[in-house]
Amino acid sequence: FQAEDGIRDSSTSRGLGDVYKRQARHVVRGDIDTKVGMAFHITLSGVKKVWKEFDADHVVFCLEGRSWRKDFYEPYKRNRKNVRDARTEKEVEEDEVFWETFDNFKDFIDQKTNCTVLQNKQLEADDLIAGWVQAHPNDNHFIISTDGDFAQLIAPNVAQYNGVQEITITHEGYFDDKGNRVKDKKTGEERPAPNPQWLLFEKCMRGDTADNVFSAYPGVRTKGTKTKVGLTEAFEDRNSKGYSWNNMMLQRWVDHEGFEHRVIDDYQRNVTLCDLSAQPDEIKTIIKETVGSAETKAIEQVGLKLIKFCAKWDLQRIADYPQSYAEPLNAKYVKEEVTA
Repeated sequence: FQAEDGIRDSSTSRGLGDVYKRQARHVVRGDIDTKVGMAFHITLSGVKKVWKEFDADHVVFCLEGRSWRKDFYEPYKRNRKNVRDARTEKEVEEDEVFWETFDNFKDFIDQKTNCTVLQNKQLEADDLIAGWVQAHPNDNHFIISTDGDFAQLIAPNVAQYNGVQEITITHEGYFDDKGNRVKDKKTGEERPAPNPQWLLFEKCMRGDTADNVFSAYPGVRTKGTKTKVGLTEAFEDRNSKGYSWNNMMLQRWVDHEGFEHRVIDDYQRNVTLCDLSAQPDEIKTIIKETVGSAETKAIEQVGLKLIKFCAKWDLQRIADYPQSYAEPLNAKYVKEEVTA
């Protein structure tokens, strides 16, 4: 499930989802059974919480495929292979168990609930999440994820809930579970509302170490000096494409292998990789077709099916309150004409 949005009105509030037990596994301590149980609990509790708090009316799970970005940019996420190769035998066994349970959870959501499940072998979950939001501009969307990449999607009708930190990010700011503004731990001041355009620009310039996307301009300053343009000045000049923009984008630098780079070329590459509205045209077509394939399901007795699932995985805390957890899983998708 995924999703959040900072506003409520009489229009549809739609929840979206990036299955996020894969993230939960890295923050829960204990044996593999404990991790699996907590992953299920965090995922389903996040759905229930957002469903209730924001009056949502449908849940969408967006799942990973093999990303087209790996063909577009060979180093993409190559660092993660190194991590996988360095796993211990115990970690390999745990991964196998996790993926087995993931498949079981996916089948449950897809076949035993009325949630929408989106997946395409060429797309990442991020592409589908953004595609769903873009295809339903009149709805409110609540993204349940810990992934900072979704900052670029924050808008009056799109918000994000981080179920691990229990923080909601809206176009108005960062809020804790009590609705209080979150303060910066270093400064003690309230965290300002996110600026999606700036955050995306900064990411495209600095790259993304988590995904092995290299910087377009290594070592660039946020604020410039009298003799050197910084990111702030270039960002403010992005529409007019004047001196500050060109001064930065036409800079050249040499990497550790002796290859020369021009900032604008690497920046445009990173835009394609990072901007969830700037995928290649053929990929946008696949996103649109996948999102448009969502159909209304008519699964009956979802609550009973949830109780059986909980019994199988010993999810007693959820089984004690099946109705509240089943409600969002039972809500049908009311299909509308998908926009471009």
